[in-house]
Amino acid sequence: MEKIIENELSYRINGLLFEVHNKLGRFCREKQYGDYFEKLLINENIEYEREKSLPLEIIDNQFTNIVDFAINKRLLIDLKAKSIVSKDDYYQMNRYLDASGFKLGLIVNFRNKYLKPIRVIRSNS
Repeated sequence: MEKIIENELSYRINGLLFEVHNKLGRFCREKQYGDYFEKLLINENIEYEREKSLPLEIIDNQFTNIVDFAINKRLLIDLKAKSIVSKDDYYQMNRYLDASGFKLGLIVNFRNKYLKPIRVIRSNS
């Protein structure tokens, strides 16, 4: 049986994300979700960086790689508040993982009726 990447940390973070979703519902903005999530991280004494700049990459003349949260220097979180998570969101998280060297990222779309964080594992880890 293969080891689950960042099992304990991701379980803890998922609990906080569910708490955010239960408290704020489905129709807030990403910033509001991020603010409340940050408050919970502080209350739980979890080390994090918000809007962390990762090594820059230029794609189509746009600067990229600012992730919403980097948790314990091991896990990236990208918050969304939109009707669907697209392939572009998945590719974006892969870029973040490659740039950071982290193995695991979560894409969290709060617009869904039921919260379903998407685990993205760095392909070359």
